[in-house]
Amino acid sequence: MSENQNPVQASANPRQAEYPIDPIYLERWSPRSYQGDKPVTDADLFGVLEAARWAPSANNGQPWRFIVARTPEDRAVFHGFINPSNLVWCQHAPVLLLLLSKTTFEANGHPNRKHAFDAGTAWGYLALEAARKGLSSHAMGGFDAEKAREALGISDDYEPQVVISLGYRGAIEQLPEGLQLREVPSPRKPLAETVIEGHFPNR
Repeated sequence: MSENQNPVQASANPRQAEYPIDPIYLERWSPRSYQGDKPVTDADLFGVLEAARWAPSANNGQPWRFIVARTPEDRAVFHGFINPSNLVWCQHAPVLLLLLSKTTFEANGHPNRKHAFDAGTAWGYLALEAARKGLSSHAMGGFDAEKAREALGISDDYEPQVVISLGYRGAIEQLPEGLQLREVPSPRKPLAETVIEGHFPNR
């Protein structure tokens, strides 16, 4: 456990790997409760963004971009395009990020069919580094992309993908009752359901 984590908030992790892997993959999950009065340090914020920088991408296009909101004024702009069901909890996160992906290659202007895939890989790297640093992160698809585009002046060659909340995990009691029940690491399907050997099975 990182020194930044609150041991009172640490819950028993019910996840079990089928094969040996680094524990960070099981420890990373997506809480909704944040300590709103505990800012994320520059070292931690740019540390997780540094991890995202090293994600692989098609033709090394690196299509991801992160718009960071960590002042009250900037976060308020983000609050204007986040769905109410997410805003009820993510409004307490000290940092919000909008992950964009560039839909064309900078080198030649050709369409990049894998821009969203590559941006998702960058999010995965960020999330794992956040967990390693004792931070919580949560990616949300529940936002109005067109409102975000207008509010932040995003050009047409970039696609808004997800809003990411980032901060230190807070008390579960600050969440609405329904969300308190969901504030646990989620399970995963067994490999037998997701790995197909040889060819896709006939239905």
